[in-house]
Amino acid sequence: MNILVLNSGSSSVKYKLISLDGNNDTTLAEGGVEKIGLPDGFLKFKKADGSKAIDELGLIDHKQAIEAILNKLTDPVDGCIKSYKEIDAVGHRVVHGGEKFSESVLINDDVKAMIRECYSIAPLHNPANMTGIDAITALMPDVPQVGVFDTAFHQTMPAKAYMYALPYKYYTEDGIRRYGFHGTSHRYVSGRVCEFLGCDITKQRIITCHIGNGASMAAIVDGKCVDTSMGLTPVEGLMMGTRVGDVDPGALTFIMEKYGLSAKELSNIINKESGLLGVSGVSSDMREIDAAIAAGNERARLALDMYKFRITKYIGAYAAEMGGVDIIVFTGGVGENQTGLRYDVCSTLGFMGVEIDKELNARTRGTETVISTPESRVKVVVIPTDEELTIARDTRALVEK
Repeated sequence: MNILVLNSGSSSVKYKLISLDGNNDTTLAEGGVEKIGLPDGFLKFKKADGSKAIDELGLIDHKQAIEAILNKLTDPVDGCIKSYKEIDAVGHRVVHGGEKFSESVLINDDVKAMIRECYSIAPLHNPANMTGIDAITALMPDVPQVGVFDTAFHQTMPAKAYMYALPYKYYTEDGIRRYGFHGTSHRYVSGRVCEFLGCDITKQRIITCHIGNGASMAAIVDGKCVDTSMGLTPVEGLMMGTRVGDVDPGALTFIMEKYGLSAKELSNIINKESGLLGVSGVSSDMREIDAAIAAGNERARLALDMYKFRITKYIGAYAAEMGGVDIIVFTGGVGENQTGLRYDVCSTLGFMGVEIDKELNARTRGTETVISTPESRVKVVVIPTDEELTIARDTRALVEK
C-alpha cells in the first residue's frame, strides 16, 4: 500500500510517499514545497539516486503546491509512480485535536468540522493543516484521508497534569488546559526504544526528549503519557530555538503594558524572537550557537547553559513524578546530533544512576544507539524519530479496517 504523508504549514508542505508491504517499509519519495504564495517559491525533492534537487515555482496556494507534489511524484524522469491512482491513501499531520481526538481517524465532514473548532487554540497550525486536507479533497476526491494528531498521544494524562490553576470556567467554557505536542514522535520513539532494547513497554518508565528547533519532553509510564512539557500551545515548556518556553506570565503582562504591545505582537515575541535566538542574539541554530561560543560569545554560552538546564530540570521532575526512570530517549535534530549537549545533560544525573559512555556518545549521531554504560541503572538511548512512518502506519491500519 502506498501512503502519501503530508505536513502542511502556513507557507509550506512537506511530503513523503511510503510503501508499506508487511514489515518492509520503503520511502519512495520525499521533499517539500516552501514559500507558498511568494514569487520565489520552490519544490525541493530527492531524486532516485538520492541526490537533492530544486524546482523553482511560483505557487499561489496549497492546492497548487500539492498539485506540484503530485506532478513530481508522477514525473516521467524524477517520479516514482505512473499516476495518482497508485496512491492508496493520504495521511495528514494535524497539530491540534483538542480533547476531541485521542487517536488517529478517517477524515470526513464531521472530523473536518472538529478540526476547524480547534482553530481558536491553534491559529498558526490547524488552518494550515486543513488547507492540505482540502487540497487533496479537491485533487483526489476518492482517496481516503486520515488525520494523525500531535495532541492525541497526550490524552492519557491525568487531570492533575493537564489542568492549569486558572478559574475552572476557562477549562469548561474555553478548553484551556495542557494538551502537549510532538505526540506522534513521542509515541514512535517510546515504542521503538523498547523494540530496540527488547523490553516490554507496558513495564517501563520512559522519558522521551524530542529536542529540535521546537522541543518537548514526555513522561511515559507503561506505554501511556502521564505528563508533557508543552501546554495549550507549543510555546510552554523547554527553551527552544525561537520560543520562550516557561516564563512568568506576569513578565508578559508587564512587557505588554510597558511597550503597548498587542496580543499579536506579544505572540510574535514569544514564538519567533525568544529562546536561543533571543538570549544569544546570534541564531536559533545550535551549530551557529556552538561557533559563537567557540569565538568567546558569552551570551551564546548563557543561552546554551539555559537550554541544557531546562532539559535537566524536566528530566528530574518527570523522574520524581514517575517514581524513577528506566529509559531516557533523545530524539529530534538536536537530540540526535548534539553530542556535547547530551553528555552535559546526563552528566548531572549520576544521582539517578545515569552513567554515560563518553566515547560512544561522542561518536553517535542520528543512529539507534545505547549511549549509557552497561553499569548505568538507567538506559540512555538515541532513537531517530520517524513521525511520517507512524502517520503512514496509522493511515494503513484505518483504511484496511
